[in-house]
Amino acid sequence: MEPRIVLARLMMLAALACGVVGLVIGIADRAWKLGVTGWFTGGTLLAILALVVLADEYFARRQAES
Repeated sequence: MEPRIVLARLMMLAALACGVVGLVIGIADRAWKLGVTGWFTGGTLLAILALVVLADEYFARRQAES
């Protein structure tokens, strides 16, 4: 399997973990340094980066076929 696809999957897993941590913090109503918004923003950034990596891999494979 391509290393970029593995990297994208790991980033999506980390994004999911950030989202779960953000939900737990929001439900527990604790004061953390990053806060709920920080964890969700980090998770969103990781998800966007994973999508960019997957799109790059897709276009590279598509161009190689032509």
